[in-house]
Amino acid sequence: MLTPAQIWADADLPARRLAGLALNPSAPEAVLLRLLAEAPLAVRMVLCRDRDLPGAVVDAVIEHPDTRTRGFFAANALVDPAQRARLVDDPEWFVRAHLAIGPDIKYPYRPRPLPDDVVVRMICTYEDELLGTLGIFQQMSAALIESLPEHPQPKVRCWGVNGWAQLPADTRAALLADPDETVRERAQNHARYEDPAWVESVLPAHSCHARTDVLLHRALSRAVVDSVLTAPAGKDDKAMIARNPSLPPDVVILLATDPDPEVREEIARRTDLGPTERHALVADPHPDVRRAAAYRTDLGPDERRAHAADPDPRVRLAVSVHPALSEEERAGIDYEVPMDCRFGYHPTPVVPAKPAEPSQSEAVRRNALSRHPLLRREAAMDHDLPPDLVTRLAEDDDLGVRVLLAQNHPDAPPALLLRSFLEYTGPERDHLTTRPDFPTAQLAAFADHEDPQVRALAARDPDTAPAAVERLTRDPDPDVRAAFARHPNLPPSRLAELLGDEELAHHAAANPALDPATIDRLLTTDGRGPW
Repeated sequence: MLTPAQIWADADLPARRLAGLALNPSAPEAVLLRLLAEAPLAVRMVLCRDRDLPGAVVDAVIEHPDTRTRGFFAANALVDPAQRARLVDDPEWFVRAHLAIGPDIKYPYRPRPLPDDVVVRMICTYEDELLGTLGIFQQMSAALIESLPEHPQPKVRCWGVNGWAQLPADTRAALLADPDETVRERAQNHARYEDPAWVESVLPAHSCHARTDVLLHRALSRAVVDSVLTAPAGKDDKAMIARNPSLPPDVVILLATDPDPEVREEIARRTDLGPTERHALVADPHPDVRRAAAYRTDLGPDERRAHAADPDPRVRLAVSVHPALSEEERAGIDYEVPMDCRFGYHPTPVVPAKPAEPSQSEAVRRNALSRHPLLRREAAMDHDLPPDLVTRLAEDDDLGVRVLLAQNHPDAPPALLLRSFLEYTGPERDHLTTRPDFPTAQLAAFADHEDPQVRALAARDPDTAPAAVERLTRDPDPDVRAAFARHPNLPPSRLAELLGDEELAHHAAANPALDPATIDRLLTTDGRGPW
């Protein structure tokens, strides 16, 4: 079966015009229904997967005879999840698979959750190969995730076992004594990794993913730790156990002076999580992240002083955010804050968080007011940062602080969103334009900017002059050309011209200024023209 990329690659120019029409926000419901009934597969793919749809069109999609068409809709991130959920009992495995996998949204972003009863039905009735996907978990609501370990359905409780590291002791005990054999076995499998003797018995002797997982995350026996400490030089095992939460305090002290700076850095990093970040990480859907949050603050003052004067700048930076240091002690460390890192979106925990304790709120405020940029960056990622700190950090002199605040806080000021987009050119820059308060007014001023991503902002301004819109449909950058081909101020003559352009016809047909006569001509000629 063809992939979506292959389907689009095989689409001819008329089909691409109709696909653009399928995305046109001005296209009437009757036009969408006709495209769904008569258009080629590439058009139906775009229509069902890449836009929200009115109720009558959704009803027609659910009843559509083509399996692939229903499958595209099952993975649509833009429609109400309750509409997608209507396909939960679709007779075709292909459609159910797309519903289980969910919309193609990369971590850390998550699709809107499916209704709880639908997810439970999927867990209880779907084939094992579908239940093995991360997609189902990504589509669970926070309330359902919290209820999994105590759900009346055994198959659902099995999913609750996967959050073993965050479960209270009484919940773990109940799962270990569960009346369902499969639940008990899964709980026992998780519990075994907390038994150092059992972990030692399954530790592979050779380098592999399984050995790496054990050395980084599992409960280590003293024999395993000693074997790593006495192993020949040149292996990465010491750096791995330096991150392990179960490392004994005396070994932490020993490795704090290891000749390898990577090992010393990992030891120093055992203490660089503040309460707010730790609180978020322990509820993260990824087990590696959850385990990392369990690192203890077990670095003593002597080790801290040694790391503060370490010859390696990475070690000095890692220890400079230790929660036991005062602002004056931090200021005495020669550290350099990196600027070449990702300043992106950090999700809130998927498990419902308990109300913040006073100590957590105090720690967030202390970090926000710190002179250390990394601590202010940590505070800037807090989605619940109070208004006075939002105002303060929005004017911070550190780019990372400003961009992280813009990426993460629901009330980030529009001026900060725009400033961050203009100043930050790293990964996830485009995420800033998806924030609800990203401005549209006065963006026409960027129509001549040297950065094509900034020039494209002018396409968001409804007041960009027609002459500028037309000129930018001839821009050297293809993304700029595409953005302005959809601008409603595009002169009609140029819009008609672009409908005949191999590259931009798809975008021109999606232009909301497309007149009814042209829409009718597209439909009656199956996208062939004339133009």
